[in-house]
Amino acid sequence: MKLLRGLAGLVGELMITAGAFLLLFVGWQLWWTDVTSDADAGQAVTVLQENFDDPSWVQPKRVHLGDAFAIIRIPRFGAGFARPVYEGTTRDVLQRGVGHYPGTVLPGEVGNFALAGHRTTYGKPFNQIDKLRDGDVVLIETKATWYVYRVTGHQIVAPTQTSVILPVPDEPDAEPTAALLTMTSCHPEFSARQRFIVHGELEATYPHAQGVPAEVLAVSG
Repeated sequence: MKLLRGLAGLVGELMITAGAFLLLFVGWQLWWTDVTSDADAGQAVTVLQENFDDPSWVQPKRVHLGDAFAIIRIPRFGAGFARPVYEGTTRDVLQRGVGHYPGTVLPGEVGNFALAGHRTTYGKPFNQIDKLRDGDVVLIETKATWYVYRVTGHQIVAPTQTSVILPVPDEPDAEPTAALLTMTSCHPEFSARQRFIVHGELEATYPHAQGVPAEVLAVSG
């Protein structure tokens, strides 16, 4: 009996220890990765902004995997929301900011400019993607241009439905005639069971030096 009690006590202590490690891991995933990713993203945005404002800096014509080449701003997410847009959607890229699907067009081009971002952990840039409404602005900033996209709708799909990032979403044989935007993230929150998709269309462009009119950035409702 004494031996059984000793074993039971040992098992209990091991379970408590395992539980503590599990809580620490969850805390690291849900909190610490946000802290480090937010700091990294903030620094990347600062560097991009300085480059955009520097008359002597020339934006590379070719974007390489892992390079930050634009800033995404979404007024619905708050006036201070700004995240770097990197080329690629690999795990390490998405841990740093928003990723651009290789093979989809660049900002302002005819076709589908497709982006991915985490909804939880690693800065969770698309945490509020389900709050976007039709007509909301998604702003893409580059060295030369501000691109103003307007949200046109959303859908919830299986992770295997990659047709949402086709040049014309979900229409394999269609020829694109407009500059479109697609944003993807996991759904529901804290799960990767589905994908939440937001679609938009380019409404206007403005020279970077001119800026974007305040009324364009106004959030309704």
